Amino acid sequence: MTKQPLHPLTLEQMQQHIRNRYFESDNARGTSGTFMWFVEEVGELATALHKDDRENLSEEFADVLAWLSTLANINDIDLTRAFRDKYLQDGGPPGHK
Repeated sequence: MTKQPLHPLTLEQMQQHIRNRYFESDNARGTSGTFMWFVEEVGELATALHKDDRENLSEEFADVLAWLSTLANINDIDLTRAFRDKYLQDGGPPGHK
């Protein structure tokens, strides 16, 4: 199978894709249930990191990012804005190098 060339993808586009595809079911599940799924994916990422499972590592990072986006979506948080406000305002937060 030939891999397609990668096109640039912004954090905003990724979060919107997750919203478009999953918002209805994610919102119905609610924050508590969704957070449990997120934590499970973080655990799977931790396992892949610990085992140095390079084959699975990329997939687990993607899963964590997708579930983080889901949590942000159902809690009306724009991840791009949140990141900018926290890390890029006036050169970053105090102590930021």
